[in-house]
Amino acid sequence: MAEKILFSIVESPTHPNFSSLYSRLGLVEQRYDSVRKAINGLKQSRPTLVVAEFFYGYGNNYAGVNISNLDVFLYSLQKYAPQARVIVLVEKDERAFVDKLASLFTLQAILVSPVDAILMEETLQGL
Repeated sequence: MAEKILFSIVESPTHPNFSSLYSRLGLVEQRYDSVRKAINGLKQSRPTLVVAEFFYGYGNNYAGVNISNLDVFLYSLQKYAPQARVIVLVEKDERAFVDKLASLFTLQAILVSPVDAILMEETLQGL
């Protein structure tokens, strides 16, 4: 059986650390501290799962073409690992903006922070 790789894209200190949970569930975590590094990681390995934080582009670099910090990564994911399942973590005040992203990409779960280990485990087992 092939190992299940989980890309964990951690771009803020509020991202919960579920490394021990991932390990217990038999997932091999590859942790990235930026979307750019995660995109480079796609060239070396193909994730089964992705857990990433969502940040809406309020008129910064993402404005116009991109909705959020995840757009470019998700386009790359379609090319390198189209079977990967995506879980997005979002702050409550940005939840409404994730729907724009979900209209472009398939997201298996959208979890509003704070996310605890029980909710993450239930979500992962449900996929």
